[in-house]
Amino acid sequence: MSTEIVQLVEQAGPFLTTAVGTYGAAVFSRAESAAVDATANLGRRILQTVWRRRDAQGRAELEAAVQDAAEAPEDADAAAAVRQQVKRALREDAELLAELARMLPASGETVTVTASGERSIAAKTIGTAVTGDNTTIQP
Repeated sequence: MSTEIVQLVEQAGPFLTTAVGTYGAAVFSRAESAAVDATANLGRRILQTVWRRRDAQGRAELEAAVQDAAEAPEDADAAAAVRQQVKRALREDAELLAELARMLPASGETVTVTASGERSIAAKTIGTAVTGDNTTIQP
């Protein structure tokens, strides 16, 4: 197994675990939720991407692993089985590896943004942000 696959799955692990803990077995059918933190939503997107790229047997195996992990959130072996299913999919699909790598934050990247107060906004990157009443923007 390539080092790249191992590193990607290690990086994705916390996102996968959080998604399974948040969404459970519904992770494959649920839409992103604004009420759920970014970690769970990214994990959900990763699992859905892997699931969509698998054949019927691969989907069933991934679903079973996720179901087991959802039913036993403290079971490290169940979480490892989910990661193993992701590794298997990555070994079989080089394009999937590139797609998931683009989804994950850059290694070591940590972004903390706090917005506080009335009409506050928070963003990692932004073009134009306007708050307030009676604002006019002209080109």
